[in-house]
Amino acid sequence: MSFKNWRYFTLFPAIGFMLFVAGCQSHDKKAAEQGEAIKANDQVLESELRAFCPRVTLREGTAFLNNYEKGGDGDPAKLIYQASISDVTRSCSRNASQLTMTIGAAGKVVSGPAGNGGTITMPIRIVVLHGEDVLYSNLFKQQATLGAQATQWLFSQPNVTIPLPSDQNVQAFVGFDEGPPKKPE
Repeated sequence: MSFKNWRYFTLFPAIGFMLFVAGCQSHDKKAAEQGEAIKANDQVLESELRAFCPRVTLREGTAFLNNYEKGGDGDPAKLIYQASISDVTRSCSRNASQLTMTIGAAGKVVSGPAGNGGTITMPIRIVVLHGEDVLYSNLFKQQATLGAQATQWLFSQPNVTIPLPSDQNVQAFVGFDEGPPKKPE
């Protein structure tokens, strides 16, 4: 192969690189123009960025849920499934008198020896406290599909609304709620 032919092999990658860079620059310019239009219409105020949004945590003892066959509580051979909450989050919006949170949780459910697949329903409770006062408490039913492998599930409740707090002594909790302890048989 002569030296003239090598020139073409080096020329094509150089042209390709120049076209790539030109495409990126025109895309960046277009994105910047769109970003400026969005900023002009939807400005986020500093007060919104600094506004209080109660943190959400798991209350001790509510991150795991074991479900057994009737009469088999505590017997590992009669475990239908075990569910866990691995992550929680929240976002907030407000108006003049109310704070509205979207509270989310994510977790996994694993079939036990007595599990036979299908859809299960897990009880999830959200509680919002101001000091010792309950501002919000609601029980939700979260469904998940029980399979041979661990299954991930997501829960989101967008309408957790409380009076706009006057201080930052507000705490949100999410977790499994099995109800009151069962009476011995």
